[in-house]
Amino acid sequence: MSSAFVVRAQRVVLPDGERPAAVHVQDGVVAAVSGFDDAGDHPVTLADDEVLLPGLVDSHVHVNEPGRTEWEGFASATRAAAAGGITTIVDMPLNSIPPTVTVKALHVKRQVAQGQVSVDVAFWGGAVPGNASQLPRLLADGAVGVKCFLLDSGVPEFPPLDDAGLRAALTALAEVDGLLIAHCEDDDVIDAAPDAGGRSYADFLASRPEAAEETAIGRLIAAARDTGARVHVVHLADAGALPMLRAARAEGVRITVETCPHYLTFSAEEVPDGDTSYKCCPPIREAAHREALWTALAEGDIDLVVSDHSPCTPELKRLDVGDFALAWGGIAGLQVTLPVVWSGARARGLALGDVVRWMSAAPARLTGLTGKGAIAVGKDADLVAFAPDERWSVTRLHHRNPVTPYAGRELTGVVRRTWLRGQLLEDGGAPLGRLISPPRGH
Repeated sequence: MSSAFVVRAQRVVLPDGERPAAVHVQDGVVAAVSGFDDAGDHPVTLADDEVLLPGLVDSHVHVNEPGRTEWEGFASATRAAAAGGITTIVDMPLNSIPPTVTVKALHVKRQVAQGQVSVDVAFWGGAVPGNASQLPRLLADGAVGVKCFLLDSGVPEFPPLDDAGLRAALTALAEVDGLLIAHCEDDDVIDAAPDAGGRSYADFLASRPEAAEETAIGRLIAAARDTGARVHVVHLADAGALPMLRAARAEGVRITVETCPHYLTFSAEEVPDGDTSYKCCPPIREAAHREALWTALAEGDIDLVVSDHSPCTPELKRLDVGDFALAWGGIAGLQVTLPVVWSGARARGLALGDVVRWMSAAPARLTGLTGKGAIAVGKDADLVAFAPDERWSVTRLHHRNPVTPYAGRELTGVVRRTWLRGQLLEDGGAPLGRLISPPRGH
C-alpha cells in the first residue's frame, strides 16, 4: 500500500467545480479534500501552470492481446495510457484471439494481462450469435458489460448480431440489468452504397454513408424499447442520428452515446487521399458533423468521449498503396486523447471540468467502476498533473505501432505526472496496475 501523502494545487477539478484544494491520500484512496492551506507537512504542490485532474477512464480500447499482440498489447497500451493521464482502460472483446465471448476466454485475458499493466484494466464481454446464455455469466464474472456489432466486425471470430440475435442478447441482459454496447452501422445500407476501393477519401466516405449509422441506431433503439435493456452507442460519427437519440431518451429508452477524439478533431474535407492512417469505421465525416458533435457534447446529448484506440501493424494500414478499401480501419490515439480533446474544447470556449465529465466521470459511470471518475473521498487516488497551456507536437508515442493521424500535430496541454491509487507512475517503472471489475450488483 502507498503511504499517506497530500497533493495540492491552486486549480483542482472536483465534482462540484474547480478550486484551490489539497487532496489527502491514504492507502491509495482519497481520504479527504481540504483547503489549499490545510495540507499538513510536506505536501506535493503542483506548479502554478498545472491543474490537478482525476485520472481519465477510457472505456473503449482494443488491446488485441492475446492473438494479435503484434498490433498492440497490455504492456504497451497501458504505458501509453499512463503517459496520457488515463488511469483506467476497459479492453474491448474483439481483435484478440480468443475473443472475450465466454467466461473461459475472459479468464485467458486476465491471465495474459496479469503483471504487465501500468494502469488499471477492466474488460468488456462480447455478444455474438448463439452466446446469449453466456452473457449473464460474463457479467457475474466481472465483465463491465457486453459489446456487439450490427454488421461485419472485420474479424471472422466476432460475427455480428442480426435483429433476432440482438433481441436475444438484450432479453438475457435485461434480466440482470446488464449493459450492451453496439457498433451501429447497417450492412444493407452499406451494401447498397458505392464501393470504397482506391485512394480517394471521398469515395471511402460515400461507401459508409450517414444512413448506415442512423438505420442501425434505429434498430438498437427499437430493440431496447421492446426489451427494456440498457444500451449504449459506441463511436458516433453522424450528427444526423442525434435527434432520434434525444427522442428515444425522452420516451424513456435507456440509451447513452459516446463519440471519439478523431471525430471531434478531423474533418473529411482535410483527410488527404491515400492517407489510410485516418481510416476508421464509421468514418470521419464532414466538418459540419464535427461541430454538431461538439454542440451535442456541450448540451449533454453525447455522454462521453473515449479513444476507440484500434491500432494494427503498419503493413495492415497499407500506407504503401493508400487504398482505403484494403487498409485496416482503426485510429491509434490512446496516449493523446486528453490533449486532443482539450485542444478542441478550449478552442470552443469549453472548460477542463467539461473534459473531466466526458472522459472520467461519465465512462466510470457507464462501466460501473464506482471507485473511479472523480477526486472524491473514498475513490481511488488516481490523479493527473496537467499543464493546460503548454503547447507541444506529437512525436514519441508508447503505442506498439505508432502509426497515427495525430503524428506531428500541435496540441495544447501536457500530462506531466500521473498517480495511480496514490503511486506515481514513472516511465520505465514497474507496472502498478490491477485488473478490476465493477462491484457486484452495480
